[in-house]
Amino acid sequence: MKRPLTSQKLFARAQAVLPGGVDSPVRAFRSVGGVPRFIKRAAGARLHDVDGNRYIDYVMSWGPLIHGHAPAGLTRALAAAAKSGTSFGAPSPLEHQLGELVRSLMPSMERVRFVSSGTEAAMSAIRVARAATARDRIVKFEGCYHGHGDAFLVKAGSGALTLGVPTSPGVPASVAADTLLATYNDLPSVDALFDAHGASIAAVIVEPIAGNIGVVPPAGGFLEGLRDRCTRHGALLVFDEVISGFRAAAGGAQQVFGVRPDLTCLGKIIGGGLPVGAYGGRADLMALVSPEGPVYQAGTLSGNPLAMTAGLWALKRLTPKLYRDLARLGTLLATGLADAARGAKVALQVNAFGSLVTPFFTHTPVRDCASALEADTEAYAAFFTGMLRRGVYPPPSQFEAWFLSAAHTERDVQATIAAARGAMRDAARLRA
Repeated sequence: MKRPLTSQKLFARAQAVLPGGVDSPVRAFRSVGGVPRFIKRAAGARLHDVDGNRYIDYVMSWGPLIHGHAPAGLTRALAAAAKSGTSFGAPSPLEHQLGELVRSLMPSMERVRFVSSGTEAAMSAIRVARAATARDRIVKFEGCYHGHGDAFLVKAGSGALTLGVPTSPGVPASVAADTLLATYNDLPSVDALFDAHGASIAAVIVEPIAGNIGVVPPAGGFLEGLRDRCTRHGALLVFDEVISGFRAAAGGAQQVFGVRPDLTCLGKIIGGGLPVGAYGGRADLMALVSPEGPVYQAGTLSGNPLAMTAGLWALKRLTPKLYRDLARLGTLLATGLADAARGAKVALQVNAFGSLVTPFFTHTPVRDCASALEADTEAYAAFFTGMLRRGVYPPPSQFEAWFLSAAHTERDVQATIAAARGAMRDAARLRA
C-alpha cells in the first residue's frame, strides 16, 4: 500500500477553502486519525485513490450504491439523459414515473414529493405533521439522525456522535424545546412522553432500523408499539427510511415488519447515487403540501431529470435475488468479523440486517444509543487503520453502517475477513 502523499497535499489545500477540508464531517477521518483518502475513481466494489491505492469499499457513498459504483447501464442512461438537458425548472415525465414506481414499492406513500436530500425530506415531513395535527412537538430517539435540520440536532447520531457534539451550537433553545427524546427500542420511554405531553405531540419520527449509531435493528414489537401509540394519541408516525428504504427490502423496513407509517422519508438508493430525497404518505396529508395545500416547500432542483433517471434505473433492478445475495454476503461478513475478533481476543458485537453490518468494539449487546456509546472508539480507529492498510475501506467512524452491494463478491468478503484478522490484532495490541 502506497503512502497517501498526494492525498495529504490535497487535504492541506482543501483545508484552506473548505471547513475542515471536507463537505461532510465524517470524511475528515477525525475519529480514526490519519489523512482522508482522496478518491480518483470507483468501479464495482472498488475505490481507487489519487496515490494509486485500491480498496474494497464498504462505504458505498454511505448506502446509495446498492448496485455498485458506476454500473455501465446507469452511466449510459445518465449520458443519454444529460444530452436532453440537466435541469429544466419545469415538470418532466420522469418525476411522476419515479413517483409511481416508489408508490408501487411502498404503498403507504400514496403521494410523493421529490426533494434534493434526506435532510429536506425529514424537515418537510415534520412540517406536514405539524400542520395536520396543529401541534408543535415531535418525539425522536437518542442517536437517530434525521439530517441537520434544527429540530433534529438533539442527541443526533452519525457524524454528531463521531465528533462528540450531541447538540449543535446554533440550534435555538426554543426549537430544541419542541423536540422530545425517547430511547430506541424502549416503549416505556415513549409512553412517558405521551403521558406528559400527548396533547402537544405532532409526530414520532424514527429510523425503523437505526443506522446512524451503527446498525441497530428494532426489538420485537417496538415498531408495532409506536404505531399503536401514535394512533391512540392522534400523532403521526414518520418512518425515516433514508437508509433502510429499498435496502432492507424493495418495500423498505415497513414491508419487512408490516408496519404502515403515516409519512415516510427517503433518500440514498432512490437517487441511484445522485442527490435526491423524497417524502410522502397518506394522500390526505400530502394534499396539505403547496401548491395543493398551504404547507409551503419548494426546491429549484427538485425532480432533477438526471436524478430521476438514476432513480428509475436503480429501483427497476431491485429483485428478490439481489436481496437474497446481499443477505448471504452480509451474514458471511458479520460471521467473519466476529470470528476474527475472537481469534484476536478482542471484544466485539456485530449487528447486521441484510446488507447492513456494524462491528461494535464492546462486550455489551448494542440495542440503543447508550449501549452503542459503550463501544471502544480507539480500538475501532486501530482496526480501521489496519483495514485501510490491507486494502479495505470501511466507514471512518465506529458509529456508521457498512454497506454491501451487488458488485461485492464472496471473494471480496473473504478477502475482507482475511484483512480483518490482521486488523483485529492491531486493535488488540492497542489494548495490550
